[in-house]
Amino acid sequence: MKCYVVDAFAENVFEGNPAAVCIMEKWILDDTMQNIAAENNLSETAFAVKEGDGYRLRWFTPGGEIDLCGHATLATAYVIANYYEKTVNRITFQTMSGELVVLKKGELYEMDFPSRMPKEFRLTEQMVEALGVKPIETYLGRDLMFVLEREEDVQNASPDFSKLEKLSDGLGVLITAKSEKYDFVSRCFFPKLNVNEDPVCGSAHCNFIPFWAKRLEKDEMIARQLSKRGGTLYCKLAGDRVKISGSAVLYSIADLQINS
Repeated sequence: MKCYVVDAFAENVFEGNPAAVCIMEKWILDDTMQNIAAENNLSETAFAVKEGDGYRLRWFTPGGEIDLCGHATLATAYVIANYYEKTVNRITFQTMSGELVVLKKGELYEMDFPSRMPKEFRLTEQMVEALGVKPIETYLGRDLMFVLEREEDVQNASPDFSKLEKLSDGLGVLITAKSEKYDFVSRCFFPKLNVNEDPVCGSAHCNFIPFWAKRLEKDEMIARQLSKRGGTLYCKLAGDRVKISGSAVLYSIADLQINS
C-alpha cells in the first residue's frame, strides 16, 4: 500500500501540517488503520476509497478516529489530483461530517466545510491553570475555544498538556486572537488524541471563521496558525459553510508492508 506524506497549508516542505494519506482499492480493518496512524505518529492519517464519482474518506489520529480534519482532507485532495486523477478540479468526499468538496484552483485547494459557531461557555480556574494564561472569552463547540487579549499571548502560550488532557469539556483546546498582519491567529492543542499541538488545524477554523467573521464584520479573512511550523489559511464564510484554502507540498511516498 502506498502512503504519501504531504505538508498541508505549506508552500515548502517542513512547513504547515504533515498528514499521511492512503488511497486504497478497498477498506482494510479499522484496527489496521489505527495501527498505521499510530505507527506514522502524525496528527492525522487519512484513508480514502473510491466510491462512484467521489471518495469515502476517514481520518485517524494516533489516539483514535475523528469526525473532521481539514489539513488531512487538503492533503488527500492533493494526492488524488497529482497521482490518481491528474485532470480533476473538483473532488467530493463522503465523511462522518457529511459531504465535503475540495476545488483545485491553481496551486490552492479550497475546502468546503460546515460552519460551527461555538457557544459562550464558563471559564474555570482549572482551565486557566492548564492554559497558563487567562483568556478574555471562553467558548465551546467540539473543542474548547479561548480568545486571548493579544497575538503575542497566543504566540507565547505554554500550556500544561497533562492538565489540558484532564479538562472534562471539549475534545481539543483552541486559542486565538486578533492580528495586525493577518486577520486572526491561533494555536490548537489535542492532548486527548495524543497530539499535543496540531501545527495547522483546518477543522478548528470551522469555529474560528464564523466567530471572527462576526467579530471583524468581514466574510473573507487570512489566518495564520502560530505553531513552530506555521501555516497560512485563506478563509471565507459562506452562509452555513466555510471555505478554507491552502497549498500543499509532497514530502515522501512510502510502501507500507502490511497484509490487511
